[in-house]
Amino acid sequence: MKIIIVDDEPLARERLQRMIAEMGDYELSGLAENGEQAIAKVEQYEPDILLLDIRMPGMDGLEVAEHLSGLDKPPAIIFTTAYDEHALAAFEAQATAYLLKPIKQAQLEQALNRAQSLNKAQLQNLNKSAVVPRRRSHISATSAGHIDLIAINDILYFQADQKYITVCHIDGNVLIEDSLRKLEEEFGDKLLRVHRNALVSVQYIKGMQRGAEGRQYLLLKHCDESLLISRRHLAGVRKMLKSRLN
Repeated sequence: MKIIIVDDEPLARERLQRMIAEMGDYELSGLAENGEQAIAKVEQYEPDILLLDIRMPGMDGLEVAEHLSGLDKPPAIIFTTAYDEHALAAFEAQATAYLLKPIKQAQLEQALNRAQSLNKAQLQNLNKSAVVPRRRSHISATSAGHIDLIAINDILYFQADQKYITVCHIDGNVLIEDSLRKLEEEFGDKLLRVHRNALVSVQYIKGMQRGAEGRQYLLLKHCDESLLISRRHLAGVRKMLKSRLN
């Protein structure tokens, strides 16, 4: 079975690498030191199991697992963690495999033997559990087995159209299945509602202009399109623009 190790600490990666080398039934396919590398390695090598550190700078292990869950055949995930027992209750409640650092050989072998893929319900419940209050650093769109990662800071706006949401970002756009309400809850301080079907990144708002029919439109940096501002949300947009001028 193929394994990828993901940990931002070199010594932790080396320790796990030595342990796996002593086992006959497992093959180390690759090493990653952050979340984005982990996703790229999974796409490249299609491992059976991911040994995944939870606490990493930028994209943490829980977010990596969430993005990978969009694949048709995601790898089984074993979280590695230095969290205390209270925080680990969340993982135990979801019957999720985890290893507490420093990891022992016998514990690693046992976890590998029982490793299984996480379902989306488990991931959602883990995210809701009070391990740490968290929000994603990236949005992901999965197509034909490939995961497109878009950094939250590169997103210009989200626009809903029936069951899909268009994510317009600096380098283009992708479609995701999500809800504006959930995105607003997760990234509320970064996003502004300008219409019932649109959330805009505050950092890219340039101003407003009146259209020929008298309606107000929002102008964005790095974007040739203008977004209609609904009458319901016009006061909020004006308030935000005024606060940035003061």
